[in-house]
Amino acid sequence: MSGRGRSKVPLTGLPGHLAPDGPSQRQLRVAEEVRRVLADLFAKTEFRDPELHDVRITVTEVRISPDFRHATAFVCRLGRSDVDQVLPALKRVAPFLRTGLSKTLRLRVAPEIHFQPDTALDHAMEIDGIMRSPEVARDLEDE
Repeated sequence: MSGRGRSKVPLTGLPGHLAPDGPSQRQLRVAEEVRRVLADLFAKTEFRDPELHDVRITVTEVRISPDFRHATAFVCRLGRSDVDQVLPALKRVAPFLRTGLSKTLRLRVAPEIHFQPDTALDHAMEIDGIMRSPEVARDLEDE
């Protein structure tokens, strides 16, 4: 190699960098900031959409694409498990939320927001139920 161009040094060992297939530190910081702003918007905004009237939305996680143009927000309804019913309404208010993000965050481009239901809590409750079942309790007593 003639010394021109970039070297092919892997970034996994450098401080502040994650594995090449995982999100970068900047992606994680921006995603957390987007999550915070979205949670704030959901808490303080009265939406015109009748399907979102008196609906409490919790943003549990946001994942952002490497080019920062797309953000996937994982949402759940506070105290309820029927978040699938409000996903179409959230899709309709996504441009309004994107405008709110652009006013609050200092990014070159405000990310387009996509919503997904957060099933992590449901999955954890299912696992907890399995762990408390008599069959599993019997197997754990043998140890």
